[in-house]
Amino acid sequence: MEQSVSEAVARKIEVREFSAFYGKTQALKSVNFAIPEKRITAMIGPSGCGKSTFLRSLNRMNDFIPGFRMEGAALLDGEEIYGPGVNPVLLRQRIGMVFQKPNPFQMSIYENVAYGLRIQGVKAHSLVSDIVEKSLRAAALWDEVKDRLKGSAFSLSGGQQQRLCIARALAVEPEVILLDEPASALDPISTARIEELMQDLKDRYTIAIVTHNMQQAARVSDYTAFFLDGALVEVGETTRIFTNPDDSRTEDYITGRFG
Repeated sequence: MEQSVSEAVARKIEVREFSAFYGKTQALKSVNFAIPEKRITAMIGPSGCGKSTFLRSLNRMNDFIPGFRMEGAALLDGEEIYGPGVNPVLLRQRIGMVFQKPNPFQMSIYENVAYGLRIQGVKAHSLVSDIVEKSLRAAALWDEVKDRLKGSAFSLSGGQQQRLCIARALAVEPEVILLDEPASALDPISTARIEELMQDLKDRYTIAIVTHNMQQAARVSDYTAFFLDGALVEVGETTRIFTNPDDSRTEDYITGRFG
């Protein structure tokens, strides 16, 4: 089903007749979907419905999985994500990703955030330090870690580690941030911090989040997409999806009749 994004909202990412396969298994079936710029779009659906495959297709993380292939088109600002001249490393700088479980590197808090800058060849210490501070502030973590930047990232709590991973993604100035169930391993207080952070970031970034928590999708997102059995069933403004969905399967899922 085609997404009805307001024409007044710019489309940052679009997929057209997008299908994905792991070997002979089809994970996504002819998805047509637009992710609006500087909004939060949530993907919901039962386990195995294809929502994480969809998210990881947007920055080609699925390229690392043997047997993965895609059909159709995926576009970033109108340019083909899977085009022959596209460098996936550069693509992932434009489309950052934060995973379900915090995955800080085995290095200091400072070097975790600086890592992407080092890869890009940024060497000026003052510039790196400025960006590290800016990124940690943007991730609402600076005040908690500014006095222990040389300490191990593993000294942080789970919620702090996840915000550190967000800061690491922000440091290379992405245009899009993909969040794959970013709060599922966190306690309620840390989850609330992540949700507040998403609201703070959406004025500057396009955000797409996969979540199994429908209350979270309702709280944080502007648009919600419901996936089922590899297909996009319905998508639209979150308020409408949760109060007046077009498809009975969406209503059944949201009201807990299955999933």
